[in-house]
Amino acid sequence: MIEEHAQVIALENNDVWVETQRRSACGQCAANKGCGTATLAKVLGNKRNQVRTLNPQATSVAVGDEVIIGINEQALVRGSLAVYTVPLLMLFVFGFLGQLLSTQLLMTNQDILPIVLGLSGLLLGFVWVRRFTRRIADDARYQPVLLRRVIGITLR
Repeated sequence: MIEEHAQVIALENNDVWVETQRRSACGQCAANKGCGTATLAKVLGNKRNQVRTLNPQATSVAVGDEVIIGINEQALVRGSLAVYTVPLLMLFVFGFLGQLLSTQLLMTNQDILPIVLGLSGLLLGFVWVRRFTRRIADDARYQPVLLRRVIGITLR
């Protein structure tokens, strides 16, 4: 379970809306000055994200409480692979098919078909990702869960 600190901002039925702050681990690294990730983190800043979390244990929380939320590692890896890998894989497969077709058809400009089919594959990959995310939107395995309340600390 990957855990993150968050602050409760709203309560809705059995769900809890929390706000997390994007943090970078770049402050502890020895290569902080010459690292591109550190520079990118400084440019993007520490953004706050609002996330709906499930509360399966009906943990008693109030607005302003600091809590620990978590998400299953396997769900995070599967979701990341789906979102990043499928569109790129479709781009390459369709581009390769376009290259094969353009050589088979003896086209004079053999670059157009691979580009068109590659972009079509990328678009189809995005459509698949959209359907995938809609399908898992209500799947509890892919949702962040409220694990526990941090005792004694209330942020206001």
